[in-house]
Amino acid sequence: MQATQETEGRRTEMSEVREADVLIAGQGAAAYAAGLYSARYQVDTVIAAEQFGGETAIGGVIENYPGTGDIDGFELMMKFKEQVDKLEVPTLNSNVASVSKDGDRFKVELEDGTIVNTLAVILAVGRERRKLGLPREEEWMGKGVSYCSTCDAPLYRNKSAAAVVGGGSAAVEGAILLAKYAKTVYLLYRGDKLWRPEPILLKVLEQTSNVKVLLETEVAELLGSDMAGLTGVRITKPYEGSDELTLDGLFIEAGADPRVEIPEQLGLDLNPNTNEVRVDRMQRTNVPGIYAAGDLTDGTDLKQTITAAAQGAIAALSAYNFVMEHSSMQGEEPDAVTASAD
Repeated sequence: MQATQETEGRRTEMSEVREADVLIAGQGAAAYAAGLYSARYQVDTVIAAEQFGGETAIGGVIENYPGTGDIDGFELMMKFKEQVDKLEVPTLNSNVASVSKDGDRFKVELEDGTIVNTLAVILAVGRERRKLGLPREEEWMGKGVSYCSTCDAPLYRNKSAAAVVGGGSAAVEGAILLAKYAKTVYLLYRGDKLWRPEPILLKVLEQTSNVKVLLETEVAELLGSDMAGLTGVRITKPYEGSDELTLDGLFIEAGADPRVEIPEQLGLDLNPNTNEVRVDRMQRTNVPGIYAAGDLTDGTDLKQTITAAAQGAIAALSAYNFVMEHSSMQGEEPDAVTASAD
């Protein structure tokens, strides 16, 4: 125990310690929008996260973000980042490991050991994609197993067969996209009907002849080898007399869960139905100084880039007003901001 405490003490002594008014956890649409607005309010802001771009960056072509036309999600997130970088907001490429109250401030420790002492925190860490939890699943990522149809579908051009697991809009959309490349696509879902995909997607799915929808069917085992990676799956309900499907690729589009490790550390209220962080109309949580935005929250059922960005901007406004009320900055403090159109 003593050795552990001494190790932790040395780590703290060696760690970089930074001061900030606002720390934003995340590098997706909500985080960058929050960073943009926070910087324009001229408060000392830091962004911290390891993965760039969030769900938008791996979402393929975005067709419904106003003012952009059709744009690749990664490119859109680069535009977000460029705006924030021009305002000289530093980005620390490490995830938040812990957040704790330290007097009138919060002590935020990153996974690389960096410590940021800050007055306010905006959590924009999004969701974690669900996995099947089967042996070899993570080992074969990139060797036949994927969690992003829009990212990897073109790799299966002229391949014999691929499968998508899931029953929602993302899974249906992924199967339709894959059908443009692979000769046969299986859509595997454990329920007896697909889980409320967008009506227009259902219509397109019905017209896509090379997609085979297998309901009440789950993946029981991943088949393959160390050398070849995934070569197929064993399913719980036989199809055409066999419980094995020979596949070139398996795409897992089974939804995602909010990343609630940090919210649970802080004792934030979670929505009992969705396990999302509860926020009010100003993105405030139940803990003063802690705000949340984007897919992590129950602020809206519409989980889109545009709503995440809007929530990030609102959270930045709330954090700014909190900083103005509680900071110990020298000199005259500006009045609280209520609205800004530019």
